Amino acid sequence: QVQLVESGGGLVQVGDSLRLSCAASGRTFNNGMGWFRQAPGKEREFVASITWSGGSTYYADSVKARFTISRGNAKNTVYLQMNSLKPEDTAVYYCAARMGGWIPRNPNQVDSWGQGIQVTVSS
Repeated sequence: QVQLVESGGGLVQVGDSLRLSCAASGRTFNNGMGWFRQAPGKEREFVASITWSGGSTYYADSVKARFTISRGNAKNTVYLQMNSLKPEDTAVYYCAARMGGWIPRNPNQVDSWGQGIQVTVSS
């Protein structure tokens, strides 16, 4: 079991940047990690993921070229740098982990979730 704690959310203006952090503890070895988000009235959706090695990253088309996912040297922290934020990025962002080195885009295949953190982009 992996425990995940997110930080760094908040209220920003359109075009601003924000960096989310996720600290993992427990059985973190060989876990792929990533971020999903859920807006009110919508299903949880994939945002970005990074493999255990950190050598591969994946993004939803809606955030590609604006968001960057990275992993700390100790591999138990993952970051999501969000630039050029838009109102449609407003959601609760969830950190996710999955054994096996990578995370599919299907949220039903995630092993562990953080508690979620609110990101609100105001126009």
